[in-house]
Amino acid sequence: MNKNFISILVTNYNKGKYIVKSINSCINQNFRNKEIIIFDDCSNDNSVDFLKKKKGITVYFNKKKKLKSGLLNKINGTYHVFKKSKGKVIFLLDGDDYFKKNKINYIFNLFDKNKDLNFIQDRAYLRRKKQKMFLKKKKFSYSIWPSFYPTSCIAIRREFLIDFFKFSEMNKFPNLEIDARLSIYAFLNDQFNLLKKSFTVYNFDNFGITSNYKKFTLNWWKKRFEGFEYMKILMKKMNLKFVPSLDYYLTNLINSFIKKNI
Repeated sequence: MNKNFISILVTNYNKGKYIVKSINSCINQNFRNKEIIIFDDCSNDNSVDFLKKKKGITVYFNKKKKLKSGLLNKINGTYHVFKKSKGKVIFLLDGDDYFKKNKINYIFNLFDKNKDLNFIQDRAYLRRKKQKMFLKKKKFSYSIWPSFYPTSCIAIRREFLIDFFKFSEMNKFPNLEIDARLSIYAFLNDQFNLLKKSFTVYNFDNFGITSNYKKFTLNWWKKRFEGFEYMKILMKKMNLKFVPSLDYYLTNLINSFIKKNI
């Protein structure tokens, strides 16, 4: 295995409006030793025709959705194509986002020069607003997860991703995205690293999964509750003490109200 080989894992579900630019951004990277593997989760739009005809990529078409939750299907799909991959560094990409041309080369060099580095997120560029996404600074603690960028901003060393999937709870928490799980896992392992540079263009799809989780909506509170529960499970397995915060108590209170009244 070439130690300089990387894998780009792409998930797609009906991203026909974006998928051409997304895949081409992977192919056109100024980094030669790469593979591009796509997991298509039962798409029924024109993205299927494109993926079937496009050369230079490997596509796995899911014939039947495994779970009712789109987010859980995405995690399971990512795991499926990861098992088929060979890269020493793994780059994740949603089918509606795309990479800037020098992303792979720049980030791979960071991993290559720092053998203790296992997880990186670069800054997202919001295409709709034509600006970089800035995270609010938050004091890290063992009672709240860090602020993080979307899935497409994540690059991770292979061995670290193997370990993550052992803790991913991939069939639980139907409202919790893979980027949240990875970020929490990296944070608890002191591997959560953010770049100031932006190499990823993020498109907010009004029909995408994340559009159902607008801030302070019922689904947003459900997702927040699951984030705390996931973090508690990880910390228990890692022998870390979870200290409940005001945020935790408020989230639990609101979710109790949701369950009783809806």
